[in-house]
Amino acid sequence: MHQHRIEAWQHDHVFGQDEKQPGESRTLIVVGLTLTMMVWEILAGIVYGSMALLADGLHMGSHAVALGIAVFAYRYARRNAGNKNFSFGTGKVNALGGFTGAILLAVFALYMIIESIDRFINPVAISFNGAIFVAIIGLLVNGISAWILGSDHGHDHGHTHEHHDHNRRSAYLHVLADALTSLLAIAALLAGKYAGWQWLDPAMGIVGAILITRWAWQLIKDTSQVLLDQQRSELEVEVRQAIENNDIRISDLHIWSIGPNLYAAIISLVAHTPESPAAYKRQIQARCSSLAHITIEVQSCPTT
Repeated sequence: MHQHRIEAWQHDHVFGQDEKQPGESRTLIVVGLTLTMMVWEILAGIVYGSMALLADGLHMGSHAVALGIAVFAYRYARRNAGNKNFSFGTGKVNALGGFTGAILLAVFALYMIIESIDRFINPVAISFNGAIFVAIIGLLVNGISAWILGSDHGHDHGHTHEHHDHNRRSAYLHVLADALTSLLAIAALLAGKYAGWQWLDPAMGIVGAILITRWAWQLIKDTSQVLLDQQRSELEVEVRQAIENNDIRISDLHIWSIGPNLYAAIISLVAHTPESPAAYKRQIQARCSSLAHITIEVQSCPTT
């Protein structure tokens, strides 16, 4: 009597999520830099009685929280990669971390707009030298942080895991937003100090907030498409080109993301002379390497 072991036909659903991603280490370094800058500014603000230093330190703290969420998302995905409660692994934790970071970025932009409008209505005296010093230090720290997170990051249209790392992209946009606000602040403060244009400080705040809102909105769109299983049209075309001919047609096709540049698919085929599902699977995988999990249903269509 033959005995068959089901394990030969089973496989896990980890899809590389148990590996430490490059973005995790880089984000952790940036968290350390941000926290160091935050503590230094808060202590300096208390010791020297500078509200500018104290306020900027607390502001850095809000971004440290957002970056901490990104680190948590990386570690949660890695440590739970083998958890069978996640049907297709923990790849979407990456997108969820990016979505959360994008929401926080939008909230930060809204706060900037409200604060800038208030400064127009109720202008306050600015200690230019102290404020410029803080802005320059902040620009240096955030510039280094952006370089750490952005190096080898490439464009969002790339085809590697890093290029689709929404969690890392969220962290990158947070430090880039900080760097942008510091740069705009330096320009506005110099204009205020030497030309008397104090109105430029809140005006630059609004300009920066608008740019940050655009970044946040784009990240919200990209991550929500992953979270809501929006089907990639270009991948659908590749699957159809790989399998369809005069004898074989796809009757039903579902493709969704299960991680950075990794996708799953359920494909229903109709053929006059059908082959085995394994044969069709090999054809699709030869053309669509990003499909990590494929389920194929084959139905026979009578010739008459």
